[in-house]
Amino acid sequence: MAGDIVPIELGLTDGNAFTLWAPRWREGDDEWEAFLGLDEDLYGFPGVAELVAFIRNNDDNDLVEHPAWETVVGLKAEELVPAEDKSYDLIGVPELASEDPTPEVIAELEDVLEIVRIIGEVCELATVTKFFNGNPILGAVTTGTRNFIGKEGQELWGRIGGLIDKHWDDVVDAIDDVISTPDVDATAVTTAEAELEAAASAEDEDEPDDDDIEIVGTGTESTPADADDTDDDDDDDEADEDDDDLEDDFWAGVGIDPIRIVTDAAEYLTLRCYLGDDPIFLGRNGKIFVFTSERALTRFIADHDDHELSEVSTFEEVRVAATDGSLEVDVFDENVYVFPGLAADIADGPRRIDRKQLELAVELLNDAADFADDDSVSEALGSTTPLGFFVSYAVNPDPKRLAPSGPFDNESEAWRALVHELEGRLTKK
Repeated sequence: MAGDIVPIELGLTDGNAFTLWAPRWREGDDEWEAFLGLDEDLYGFPGVAELVAFIRNNDDNDLVEHPAWETVVGLKAEELVPAEDKSYDLIGVPELASEDPTPEVIAELEDVLEIVRIIGEVCELATVTKFFNGNPILGAVTTGTRNFIGKEGQELWGRIGGLIDKHWDDVVDAIDDVISTPDVDATAVTTAEAELEAAASAEDEDEPDDDDIEIVGTGTESTPADADDTDDDDDDDEADEDDDDLEDDFWAGVGIDPIRIVTDAAEYLTLRCYLGDDPIFLGRNGKIFVFTSERALTRFIADHDDHELSEVSTFEEVRVAATDGSLEVDVFDENVYVFPGLAADIADGPRRIDRKQLELAVELLNDAADFADDDSVSEALGSTTPLGFFVSYAVNPDPKRLAPSGPFDNESEAWRALVHELEGRLTKK
């Protein structure tokens, strides 16, 4: 399936509607998000076969300019069946919100609220956007179960349920009003139905019946050859684990971490450690030396000591490993800093932010500025600045706290300026 156009199913008043959703994509400097439809209409079809028939025979809709449209047109019918997690029951939301706030219930509610919010934005439905913008406590659903623990958490869950019970019919009515079903070619529908039936039959044939499964041995039996193979596999697994442990122990032992920085320009590797609370990078005079490959980084470590990290007592162990060829540069997830897309996400508001990505990016911005003895980042992200307030709320959303209000263009531009400063500190070697 084309990763940037997704088949979805919406449970609406008149039944289920199948359509396509194109999550946010970029064309040059512009960003777009769309559903299958035309102008103010969102197209919904009673079945997958009708959706397939329309896609294959219509080039007058808002998605035809999408870069993946031609790929979607060429898909098999069964590839346009929505995945289980892309089926959204809008009608069942009030009942869902009346259940206990288990992780499963919260996750399902979050998914439905998010797709409804997006439909409201894309289709410019004032009733929907007013529901979300006017009720910031709905953002508590995006943080999982932690907001709904204890008496106060239960009260918050009850307030959210009350809001949904009071306003959800109006939200669904607004979406019902923009759903339309264009005519589709009957022959194309029949063809798609046949494809779907054939795919379902083939899937059934691939699943063995219990009667067809032959038990060839018990859990206590094995041939010598089987035992040998198992031992070999276990030995290989243990060897791999030992290698990983050795590498983990090495970096933990020297107290220095490889890190990866992803910018719009490239992906870079470098090293960083902390002396007390002070970050020390592979670099000098506030400049961070970065490398586009592990090989380039290793060679530099072996051949140069004109950087501040060389003053760290354990760095000599890293240099020796780089010299003898035993150094492996493995970067853990918590040391990967990804900047592309964050400025645009900030412009969209705190609900669209990947909190972990933003939190890590802020960490690196602060560390790089501290390394350069520059207070500009801490000042720009101070709690009294619009960007600082936005970041604080996005990283630690609190339903009891007033959410930042848009538009967020100024915050986005302030963020871009900080990232530009960071990029200026990176020196490619």
